[in-house]
Amino acid sequence: MRAPAELTLFEDEVHVWQARLSLPAERLADLAGTLDPDELCASERFRFQKDRARFIAARGLLRSILGYYLGVSPRALRFRYGAHGKPFLAEPFGQHGLRFNVSHSHETALYAIARDREVGVDLEYMRADFGCEEVAERFFSRCENTALRGYPAELRHRAFFTCWTLKEAVVKAHGGGLSIPLDSFDVFLPGGMPKPLLSLWDTAGRRSNWSLLEIHPGRGYVGALAVEGQGCRVALWSPPT
Repeated sequence: MRAPAELTLFEDEVHVWQARLSLPAERLADLAGTLDPDELCASERFRFQKDRARFIAARGLLRSILGYYLGVSPRALRFRYGAHGKPFLAEPFGQHGLRFNVSHSHETALYAIARDREVGVDLEYMRADFGCEEVAERFFSRCENTALRGYPAELRHRAFFTCWTLKEAVVKAHGGGLSIPLDSFDVFLPGGMPKPLLSLWDTAGRRSNWSLLEIHPGRGYVGALAVEGQGCRVALWSPPT
């Protein structure tokens, strides 16, 4: 759904923005003009032009969306990064309490925006040639592998990607990166339902809990959202392109 001209983000809400990354050259040039030198340098590390273009689009749209909430030029925004690489807004923009996370795969990106609660989002394009069962045996928990094997063969591929995106969303929300083994927590139950996650610890050593939700971005994609705490409303928007 296209976002209204005036949009308020309440503390009990999470806004998820879905965007295509294949943009006209003129729009891509506009977004590139909002990036800082480090971001432009990062874009040049991609070998193929289509990958550079998708990076510029994804980063430029993030700036555009955050600038929308803050009422500032996307070019003015500055970012800092946590110990494991999770980005956050630098001051003075950080004082507004916005938390965000980004994931992009193939030609689509998802952006999750929340206020005063951590959030993580993951998006995967379901490649038909991906070795799902081998990866699950290596990275999923025992409970999750049991749940996965309970699916009929024709449904197992999608079930794998659903579980994978839920786990990645949790890790991204927590901000712990590779320091959190993927097989150290469960997000998937027999029958395929995501469960509330209570077993991770925050950076201060306190037990934290997360709400897990599936997102359906469209044909060929699977997405997931992890939000700190319980009880949130989710709205799905699309940015102007």
